[in-house]
Amino acid sequence: MQGMSAFGHGIYAVDSGYGGAGVAAIHLIEEGGRAALVDTGNNAALLHVEQALAETGLSPEAVDFVLLTHIHLDHAGGAGAFMQAFPNAKLVVHPRGARHMADPAKLFAGVSAVYGPERAKALYGELIPVPAARIVEATDGMELSLAGRTLRVLDTPGHARHHVCYFDTVSRSFFTGDTFGLSYRQLDVAGRPSIFPTTTPVQFEPEALHASIRRMEAEQPAAMYLTHFAQVRDVPRLAADLHRLIDAHVDVAERHADAGEARKALIERDLWTVVADEAQRQGWTLPEADWRRLLALDVELNAQGLDVWLTGR
Repeated sequence: MQGMSAFGHGIYAVDSGYGGAGVAAIHLIEEGGRAALVDTGNNAALLHVEQALAETGLSPEAVDFVLLTHIHLDHAGGAGAFMQAFPNAKLVVHPRGARHMADPAKLFAGVSAVYGPERAKALYGELIPVPAARIVEATDGMELSLAGRTLRVLDTPGHARHHVCYFDTVSRSFFTGDTFGLSYRQLDVAGRPSIFPTTTPVQFEPEALHASIRRMEAEQPAAMYLTHFAQVRDVPRLAADLHRLIDAHVDVAERHADAGEARKALIERDLWTVVADEAQRQGWTLPEADWRRLLALDVELNAQGLDVWLTGR
């Protein structure tokens, strides 16, 4: 999946190019000649978004909101560059993340601790501060108006304490960031998607994540728009799978809670067993070598997150 895909109701997924094709989407919502963008990818993603706006007949001045689901840099690394490019936009972000958008130095230091400084620099480049006057804190229940179209904020911790999701009242759909997991189109079987949770460092909280998913389920949404990757329907089935797999991740972590220095490696090893079981359950047709390559970074980061969770619980 590359370029831009349209889903109706003025909703488009723009492939950010981050991590390769079909890995991280930026969502464009158009209403009455005005636009909102959900998540930003990294600085390099700006070019793809500018091209998408031009294709839909929208100018940079038409962007009213840049909506961040959370401040992990695959979702927010390009925020400063986007705000420079879109002069009328407000940056909407969880209150816990607002200060990091105004001064991203600590944010980059945290990412460097996960990836290493050189890899972090290669992935994200220079993080550009956003003027505080252009930042709106996304509090639970807040309603944003995009040319009269209501986007409602839900505080959705579990993946991160600085995570929100946005409910679009026109399409009756959520823009979920990482709270509703990831669903790569390469794993679809005859159009039937699979789902996988993200337990990445450093604020995974399983009970909070279950609660956030249940809260979104209660709205009976028509679709979920995931950053990784774009639209999924059949929400009840996918939500049930997600709850089951979150519990499977926790079970793996708890099995190795007392393993000392070997703990993270053992967790990662057993997560691959969870993935292999899911491949069989879902009937993936992608060859094993390919799904291992596709999910390698996610499994590594999930193991890191579970290791951190065990230390802090």
